Amino acid sequence: MRISVVDVGSNAVRLVVADAAGGVPLPVHTAKWRLRLSTEVTPGLPLPQESVERLVEAVAAADRTAAEWGAAGPLAFATAVVRGAPNRDEVLRTVRDRTGVALCTLPGEVEAELTFLGARRWMGWRSGPLAMLDIGGGSFEVAFGRGRLPDFVASLPLGAGRLTHEFLAHQDPPGPEAVKALRRRVRHQLRDAAARIRWEGPRTAVATSRTFQQLARLCGAAPGRHGPFVERTLHRRDLRTAIDRLAPLTVAERAELPGISAPRAAQSLAGAVIGHTAMKLTDLKSVTVCPWGIREGVLLRHIEDGPSWWAEMIRRSDGASPEEPVPLRVAGK
Repeated sequence: MRISVVDVGSNAVRLVVADAAGGVPLPVHTAKWRLRLSTEVTPGLPLPQESVERLVEAVAAADRTAAEWGAAGPLAFATAVVRGAPNRDEVLRTVRDRTGVALCTLPGEVEAELTFLGARRWMGWRSGPLAMLDIGGGSFEVAFGRGRLPDFVASLPLGAGRLTHEFLAHQDPPGPEAVKALRRRVRHQLRDAAARIRWEGPRTAVATSRTFQQLARLCGAAPGRHGPFVERTLHRRDLRTAIDRLAPLTVAERAELPGISAPRAAQSLAGAVIGHTAMKLTDLKSVTVCPWGIREGVLLRHIEDGPSWWAEMIRRSDGASPEEPVPLRVAGK
């Protein structure tokens, strides 16, 4: 069986086509279409029409590519940048009407659960009680669990793109007071979730997302061309040094640093502050950078529970409020 997933994020639309032999999603093709919605969309305001047009074009291209690789219609979802938009329903309807792809949104808590599932499968049972951190463009997900699904999840409005727009976009480079204000916001909104992680005392901690991957590369981790099986660790002390390195630079200068791509250069400083503050509050001295995340979690759930599970996600997206949690069900339970 060949399946595919389309992830509409704040910076790009990403496609993964995978074979599901043996219950494991083995990627056979990946593709990306840049959108940069994070630089065009103001949090709390509708998506502009020109952004919606490019979103439609990217989803249509992803659907065609999936078909060329022999996969059925993709499991397509959009993250916080669309989920939190006032015109969310109109955007989803436009994409569906013009592409035939049933794009939906997932509540932040469900995103955290699915990302945890992907990370757990990658890390394996030897990792023991597991904490997960995931920095997106519009939200920040935290999870902890002892099994294959988490016991605790939180989704907070602390995305790197969102906080860059709010705190760091008015001056290039931003002043030290703006960085301090950003850190205060993260500390305030994360303290309860961080206290839970500290109380649980995880044996292993993982970080997912492109933001963490690029920060790890900046801090000396192996580049992506070395493949996913190279272990990559991000230390809190190195992330603190990275903040001091990024803060005095302009966006253009950050894009020249190892690991920092031009599309993510603007939000790299916010990502570093969010990541370091989260690690400090949760008392994590290091995290393993995990190549599997929400896309692999979606594929795994589809393999385990079949088409009915995704149909329920679409139904909830159509009829539920954007933040209504959807409990996950594991096959056989």
